[in-house]
Amino acid sequence: MGTDAAIVFAVSAVGAAVVVLTGGSAASAAQAGVLGAVWFAMLAALRTRDPGIMGAGVAEYRGVMHASGLALGVFALIGSLVDWIDLRLLLIVVAPLGTLGVLLGRWLWRKWLRRQRIRGRFLSRTLVVGTEDDVRYVLGALREGGENAIFVVGLSLFAADERGTALVDGANAAPARRTLAVGENDYPVFGAPEAVADTATRIGADKIIIASLPANSPNYVKALSWQLEGTASELVLSHRVTDVVGPRISFRPIDGLPLLQIKIPRYEGGQHLLKRALDIVVALVALGMIALITPVVALGIKLDSRGPVLFWQDRVGRDGRRFRMLKFRTMHVDAEAQRAALLAQNEGSGPLFKLREDPRVTRVGRTLRRLSLDELPQFWNVLTGAMSVVGPRPPLPDEVTSYDGTVYRRLFIKPGITGLWQVSGRSDLTWEQSVRLDLSYVENWSLMQDLQIMWRTAQVMFRPKGAY
Repeated sequence: MGTDAAIVFAVSAVGAAVVVLTGGSAASAAQAGVLGAVWFAMLAALRTRDPGIMGAGVAEYRGVMHASGLALGVFALIGSLVDWIDLRLLLIVVAPLGTLGVLLGRWLWRKWLRRQRIRGRFLSRTLVVGTEDDVRYVLGALREGGENAIFVVGLSLFAADERGTALVDGANAAPARRTLAVGENDYPVFGAPEAVADTATRIGADKIIIASLPANSPNYVKALSWQLEGTASELVLSHRVTDVVGPRISFRPIDGLPLLQIKIPRYEGGQHLLKRALDIVVALVALGMIALITPVVALGIKLDSRGPVLFWQDRVGRDGRRFRMLKFRTMHVDAEAQRAALLAQNEGSGPLFKLREDPRVTRVGRTLRRLSLDELPQFWNVLTGAMSVVGPRPPLPDEVTSYDGTVYRRLFIKPGITGLWQVSGRSDLTWEQSVRLDLSYVENWSLMQDLQIMWRTAQVMFRPKGAY
């Protein structure tokens, strides 16, 4: 809050100074004060500092942009009504500086907060409740710490019938156990699900995630929310439908009936035209910069191994259409011929073929891959329209033949040079995690998210993880 106020009023003061120095009225100082007050009020009114959106995702940045635009519009309206002079110059100076300043301030605080969370501070002590199957699913998908600010301190397991349906105090009691192993972690199991409120108080949990809704207790969540009144506990419902459609879910009560509305995704329209325009602009700028380093990269590739500098490979794009993807060559020219002999050593997940120490990769190629420089020529594919800057990973033709109907949805939009998969671990991801990230992006992408992924990709290039 203090940072927002300091930036908004400082930039407003700078704008007033510029107006006065260019021969404007001294009254612009008062006008700048009004602008700062309106702007600060809008940041608060649109709840841009809500704990639920701060520190993760694009909702915080989107809220700042909306609040800034609304504040400037309100100020312009006030200025027009009272006939303020120098209004236009003040807005020209303050609007871009203030918006960028607030966004930069939020980004710096987010970086600080993430570092603190990695060190185990400012985390929500979380209790996960549900059947063993659903609890395992939530824990497998959950990234503790970092951006999510979650630290799971324990579990409470429902009983389940023969179909796996959650039951409160069911005939088939949940197996008595002290811990539940999920991945490399062992999570302590506490108490019965019907005593979750008491358990949360006892272990100091301030967040409760409900992974399963019991079939024989339809009012379980309502009763639990009443029991948690007056405590610091936050109640969160997890459902597998939110894996992909989460950002498109909204709450819409009708005549007292609570309904969840899911917006159907669209793969054409104005937003996609804006995405294409952004792709063209970024590709043109990137290709201009790539032209400067290409001679150095080309010389290194040529000196290291025989063969061409560039490598063309068939990939599958939108709607299953094939295209030839361009990369700097990182392997020996007979790499494809050697692949069959290396299949038994495959370390990739699902249909992916990956080797951490692939003998086909050249010395220069290993460096290019670690820094993601081998992918830079793909901006030509972006410019020609076969790819996008941000999108799902472009698959090989033999991978697509193994896709089922769900995974094929990755091909509903153009593949990208980068995407959620690249900034979330790349080759260290499992096949299921990669698919979930791609499907989530396909159905919920936004321009703000694209810009955030581009920024995070630039950071990953200097601190590579999972690139081999």
